[in-house]
Formats: sequence, structure tokens, C-alpha cells
Amino acid sequence: MNQLKARLQGRSELGIALLLGVVGAVVLWDTAQLNAPYSQADPVGPKAVPYMVAALLLATAVVLTWNVLRGGHGEAEGGEDVDLSHPTDWATVVPLIVVFTANILLINWAGWVISGMLLFWGSAWALGSRHYVRDPLISLAMSLTTFYGFYAGLGILLPAGLLEGVL
Repeated sequence: MNQLKARLQGRSELGIALLLGVVGAVVLWDTAQLNAPYSQADPVGPKAVPYMVAALLLATAVVLTWNVLRGGHGEAEGGEDVDLSHPTDWATVVPLIVVFTANILLINWAGWVISGMLLFWGSAWALGSRHYVRDPLISLAMSLTTFYGFYAGLGILLPAGLLEGVL
């Protein structure tokens, strides 16, 4: 066990490769579950792009794993605005995780406008903004803009939730 641990020391990229492989496998499995009849008007069908995405994810996972096991590694962040000696700022990360999780849990029940507003406002608050009147108003404008932008621009209706019939 210690030999395996020593061999994998400094190879955290294998975790990313594993994540890519799992996501690729889930996309592949989910695409295989699609029930889309063949159409003469669209011979490629709706499964082509998800299959390509799954193949690219799996290929990237394999190539990254191969590269890391052969000694390759990512370069450390060298940006001038990043101080690598400071630890993770959990006071920022945890509220962001909570806000994103709340968005996931609320989007179907409360709808995109409400959950999106909470997502945008909570993210701004977690990142340090303390404008208690301006931030919710901007967040509401952003969630309404994205709601109608998806509907008018892409033809995708986001869930309205509690505001069903109002929007």
C-alpha cells in the first residue's frame, strides 16, 4: 500500500482523469438510453453530438491518465495575481457551494427566476459584495434576462416554478 501511495504521490491529475472518465461514461450511458426514432429529414439524429462528447471525454481521460503515468504533470499557476502560499479561502468556497446546491435543489420547485436570483445574489455576497439593495435588484434582472433570453433566443423554456402563469 505504501508503495502504491509513493508511486501516486504528486499525481493529482489522475483524479481529474477519473472524473472525466466517469462523466464520459455517464454521458455515454445516458445517450444510449435516448429513444429517438430515425428520420429521413435528419439522418444524423439527436444522438450524434452526445456520442461525440462522450467519446471525447473518454479519450481525454485515457490520454491524461497515460500522460500522468508517464511522468507528465500540469504546470503550477504562475499568474501574478495568485499567491500560491495562501491556503484555500473556505469562507468564500463554502458559501458558493451552498448557493450552487440551493440552486440545484430549488430550480424545479421555485423556478429559474427565483433560484437564479438567489444564485446570482448569493454568489455576489460570497465573493464579497455587500450592497444589500443593488445586488438583489441586479440579480433579479439577470435571472429575468436569462429566463427570457433562453426562451426567446434559444426556444428553451426554463422552469417557472412558483411564478407559473406570471412569467
